[in-house]
Amino acid sequence: MRVIDLINSREKTAFSFEILPPLKGTGIEKLYRDIDTLREFDPKYINITTHRSEYVYKELGNGLFQRNRLRRRPGTVAVAAAIQNKYNITMVPHVLCSGFTAEDIEYMLLDLQFLGITDLLVLRGDKAKHEAVFVPEKGGYSHAIELEEQINNFNKGIFVDGSEMTVTKTPFSYGVACYPEKHEEAPNLEWDLYWLKRKIEAGAEYAVTQLFYDNRRYFDFVKRVREAGITVPIIPGIKPLKKLSQLSVIPKTFKVDIPEALASEVQKCTTDEQVQQVGVEWCVGQCRELMAQGVPSIHFYSIGAVDSIRQVAEQIY
Repeated sequence: MRVIDLINSREKTAFSFEILPPLKGTGIEKLYRDIDTLREFDPKYINITTHRSEYVYKELGNGLFQRNRLRRRPGTVAVAAAIQNKYNITMVPHVLCSGFTAEDIEYMLLDLQFLGITDLLVLRGDKAKHEAVFVPEKGGYSHAIELEEQINNFNKGIFVDGSEMTVTKTPFSYGVACYPEKHEEAPNLEWDLYWLKRKIEAGAEYAVTQLFYDNRRYFDFVKRVREAGITVPIIPGIKPLKKLSQLSVIPKTFKVDIPEALASEVQKCTTDEQVQQVGVEWCVGQCRELMAQGVPSIHFYSIGAVDSIRQVAEQIY
């Protein structure tokens, strides 16, 4: 069943979460433990991130360095297949423009279709660490909407080179990202909303928000989205605070505000354990308000926060 069907068929707010593929050279066992920790709350789907290659520098010992490309977290397709096979939970791999060519993406789509994984989250992705601005791969895409067009053509049985498939299978369905506090590269919310509408018109069936800590931002955003004529589900993305350092790291990394009430409580804490408890309590309050307003699903960003999410889920599901 597609993610959009799983969301729409629920009488209560669905539970889902996002995971990272393991680092190159490590096993999948920790991922299994994380899923086991949250499985009792009946996740309807699990997202798995995809990561581009980055440049790394190897010292040659003569004062020179060699620049190589390395993917620290390969295996998105394989890990998604392993998890779906083991747990019979719908997997939603991320498909990126960032770091990939159209041909790379086509082979990924073929592999996923062979495996029966046909739900995707379509993203432009972040710029490379060495780039001042986003630069597409040669033969790749600058915008998520271009990636949507490739997926739409694939669903019609057309390859990137224009040739036709001999056999077509279950088409892909997909969601996209959205930003209640706007994307960091957007000059204003209106511009951000314009591109979200374009992505929905291109075929996205739902949108998942960047993490946020102020529900007013989400509710105001949804109001603006509806006024713009966008009717698809807007799924709130949530992550509980867990560490003192996150009070400054999260706003810098994700370009979101920490509400004054939450920041004040965190600043009273002297240990990360105290921050974790504050984070759980705030997150429970956020989720209860969102559920009271009838959101179809809450999507948790679980990286480094699985134990906190479990504490939240125990109180709301």
